[in-house]
Amino acid sequence: MSIWKKLIGDKQFYKMVLAVALPVMIQNGITTFVNLLDNIMVGRIGTEQMSGIAIVNQIIFVFNLAVFGVNAATGIFGAQFFGSKNVKGIQDTFRLRIIISMICVTVGVTVLLLWGEPLILLFLHGEGNAEALAATLGFGKQYLMIMLVGLLPFAIGEAYASALRECGETKIPMIASVMAVCVNLVFNYLLIYGKFGFPKWGVVGAAAATALSRFVQMFFIIWWTHRNTEKMPFIVGVYRTMRVPTGLATSIVKTGIPIMINEILWGSGMAMMNQCYSTRGLDAVAAVNISTTIFNLCSIVYMAMGTAISIIVGQLLGAGKLTEARDHDTKLIAFSVFSCVLIGMVMVVLAPLFPEIYQTSDTVKGLATSILYIMAFFMPFYGFCHACYFTLRTGGKTGITFVFDSGVLWGFNIPFAFILSRYTSLTLPMLYCLCQMGDMLKSFVGFWFVKKGSWINNLVKDN
Repeated sequence: MSIWKKLIGDKQFYKMVLAVALPVMIQNGITTFVNLLDNIMVGRIGTEQMSGIAIVNQIIFVFNLAVFGVNAATGIFGAQFFGSKNVKGIQDTFRLRIIISMICVTVGVTVLLLWGEPLILLFLHGEGNAEALAATLGFGKQYLMIMLVGLLPFAIGEAYASALRECGETKIPMIASVMAVCVNLVFNYLLIYGKFGFPKWGVVGAAAATALSRFVQMFFIIWWTHRNTEKMPFIVGVYRTMRVPTGLATSIVKTGIPIMINEILWGSGMAMMNQCYSTRGLDAVAAVNISTTIFNLCSIVYMAMGTAISIIVGQLLGAGKLTEARDHDTKLIAFSVFSCVLIGMVMVVLAPLFPEIYQTSDTVKGLATSILYIMAFFMPFYGFCHACYFTLRTGGKTGITFVFDSGVLWGFNIPFAFILSRYTSLTLPMLYCLCQMGDMLKSFVGFWFVKKGSWINNLVKDN
């Protein structure tokens, strides 16, 4: 077989991929675009408000990743149970994800209530005046207190959405997301600026709009799932008991603990990386926030491809079609990398234009532009690493993904960033560029593990 036949699929293959990935791209794209508008709206109030929200969102991001980890761990089995047409198996994995999600919410709220302010203070450095630092802390605390209300609906909504995707239903989570972002956008405008008689709450208004949107998303997706039992038979009687078979629970926890720990470590690791960048002052915090906002919008393609890999390859593994699973995975990885090359080119064009939207200093705009150029260069590496990670995870090789993902981040990137940020006078763009080298290392590691093929496993044949 020629290299091109290995990497490129036929028309039918890409139709199947887009049927799975496109709704996820649209959902993530709309959500990220509204987050971008949120960011711009708050950014037009002032740099301190924007920085305060950016810091809190970075902290809450760790909680979000813990929830994603729960759904990823159970989702490995959910997708394979769906591939083997095992309804009871899907029910059991759903119950377990609800239980663990509730634990995550309890822990998350407790930690943020008790240690929210010290966590925000970790990001406040530099030669900026004391008033600006105090204002940023104040805005961050206000935003955090309201955002805590949205943690529960976010966790429940994600549990339902993930279960639907694993069962092949990707449109409903997309519709729920569209509804949520519309609510978020409208109430952001009303509550941040105080339009049409609504109070002018600023950052508190932004948080209130986000929390409200998460309740809307959760209620819609729960309503649809319980109204469409013929499409989602697993939901019938799912709450009659919350017991999960010990053997299955043990298998999921054993496989899933590395995923959950990895997600938490990766999220906290990214927060640590941003904390290292923050040593260059409030301008650095603002610049990283601006560049990350547009990066998140551009990364929806490779993020959706990761979801496509987990669903398509997972279902094939569960059905025992191991050779076909490997073939599809190779083509999916190639498609992800090619897409990221194109996205990187788009980012190069946007780099000098996007920061101009913000009401901030020329210094911040210049730093943001430089970081966007760096992100554009590394985009294909991000896409390849993400696809490799999902490949290994879908086959149950969660221990390897732990080493591959968090191992490289905490073993290389963070110590490297800590040393460079504390003991050198490198500018923010140079510091940021050098700290991305870990993804090049991950690319070689990921290639070796995927090519080895140890991830090609049917995890549910004995359940």
